[in-house]
Amino acid sequence: MNKVLSLIGLSKHFGSVIANDDVSIDLHAGEVLALLGENGAGKTTLMNMLFGLYMPDSGRIEVADRDGVMQPQPLGHPQAALEAGIGMVHQHFTLAENLTALENILLGSENLLSWRYARGAARAKIEGIMQRSGLVAPLDEPVGQLSVGERQRVEILKALYRDARILVLDEPTAVLTPQEADTLFENIGAMTKEGLSVIFISHKLREVLAFSNRIAVLRHGKLVGEMATEDADQRSIARMMVGADTPVTKREGMAAGAPILTLKSVSVHGKSARESLRSADLTVHAHEIVGIAGVSGNGQSALAALLSGLATPDSGEMVINGTEVRRASPSAMIAHGVGRIPEDRHHDGVVGAMNVAENLVIERLDTPEVQSRGFLRRDAIRANATRLSKDYDIRGPGIEARARLLSGGNLQKLILARVFEYAPDLILANQPIRGLDMGAAAEVARRLLEARKRGAGVVLISEDLDEILSLSDRIIVIHDGHLVEVESHDREEIGLIMAGEVA
Repeated sequence: MNKVLSLIGLSKHFGSVIANDDVSIDLHAGEVLALLGENGAGKTTLMNMLFGLYMPDSGRIEVADRDGVMQPQPLGHPQAALEAGIGMVHQHFTLAENLTALENILLGSENLLSWRYARGAARAKIEGIMQRSGLVAPLDEPVGQLSVGERQRVEILKALYRDARILVLDEPTAVLTPQEADTLFENIGAMTKEGLSVIFISHKLREVLAFSNRIAVLRHGKLVGEMATEDADQRSIARMMVGADTPVTKREGMAAGAPILTLKSVSVHGKSARESLRSADLTVHAHEIVGIAGVSGNGQSALAALLSGLATPDSGEMVINGTEVRRASPSAMIAHGVGRIPEDRHHDGVVGAMNVAENLVIERLDTPEVQSRGFLRRDAIRANATRLSKDYDIRGPGIEARARLLSGGNLQKLILARVFEYAPDLILANQPIRGLDMGAAAEVARRLLEARKRGAGVVLISEDLDEILSLSDRIIVIHDGHLVEVESHDREEIGLIMAGEVA
């Protein structure tokens, strides 16, 4: 196969942190290359250099032109990357929330003054892409009103609309059902036969083994190995990623205890009818993990807002540990013994401008351990952060660094430390392993199972069926705002129920 891309000796430092160290990778026409590594291994940094968002400290990039001749790529210029036929779908959204989905897809590729004339042709093209890929998004709704899953689809459609020859996908299926993920990769496979080349970052090894041609692995910023997918298995990949076998966390059988959470005919009006909760009945017991499976945008956000204290039932009753919660608020839910792991760790989980130490105590500012007579106990806060950083392996520039400088995996460890340190009775775990590497995901699973063993009840909201199936004692599908408990643990059957194709 002919080469379409060469990354040659790329290095990038952020202060004392080495993100990439002399990385060289080739990509061939029609190839699907899986780029793997732990959180913080340098995958996204490498792709950001490819797309021109970061300037390498050293190294160069070559891209094949339309005639197949390798040409040096201007560094640090996203527009040059777009003109070279490179498209990138970021793990964290880069959308304008006040614009519609259609406008976001056109943004940067069409002249603003010509939008009114170009929209008809653009809409037809996008609708054709949606039909082929199975990725459907409401084109005329503002992105700020869309669910996380719908925003992810807009990002993918935006890249496909620009006719990219090299497509970079950073965790592309994090919010898709198994059927949608399969459809996406099937259509990508069809496009690769026409010459599209793909680099995708994923922590879902089942997808990697099923859909990639070749695997490249980064560890601590270095390229530690490449292999043909046909020669790989999960164990060999995991060993290459972490330098050792990843421990397997198993859920032990355990009898459920007393009810901790009870919802009786609860309804919550969300941003739209599709994001509302409708007459929901739910009971979560001590020593129990209840998995909520569903396609994003079917009421999960309303359920999460309810259990986080960000929404109050419009009708029905919510009871926690035998006490009815009439006026919900974040502080009230914390007082009721609820620990919250939010879906969007960057937007809702931390205050990025505050440092790590402050974020670890942000939900306990009124406790004597944190403040005295209205003044923060800075030494105690730093000591707490030092201890939790060690206990939960929170890596980064240090406890005085701003939280926004942490990688996604380390941000999640910060949130886990803040939640589990106080042994809550009820834990809302909303997409807790999304975007995490195998080691970090295993640590999240271990912490949730430890909380279950201790006697906590866990509400696990996830679009990752592997996560739901491996951790849940009971599985409930949420569709169109309704909660339906299912007996089957069959992946395909649950996926069809999530899609609304099975009653």
